[in-house]
Amino acid sequence: MTIAEMLGQSLLLTGLGMGVVFLFLIILIVFVTLSSKVIKALKLDKEPAPGAAPAAAAAPAQNQAAIVAAIAAAVREKESI
Repeated sequence: MTIAEMLGQSLLLTGLGMGVVFLFLIILIVFVTLSSKVIKALKLDKEPAPGAAPAAAAAPAQNQAAIVAAIAAAVREKESI
């Protein structure tokens, strides 16, 4: 087998490999896009309710005093050691 034949086969194999990967990526993009459209059409995507966001933001504020107390107790405990 000559070097020219080997180079020809290597170029063919490289092109074939790159083509397979490119085709797989195109199929993957199409599948993900279709899945997204089906999920939105069936309303299976979970979006938070408009009133749920403020209630979730208020919960950490209620625990703020407990967190400050725990930090103060830990600092006091560390200073006494």
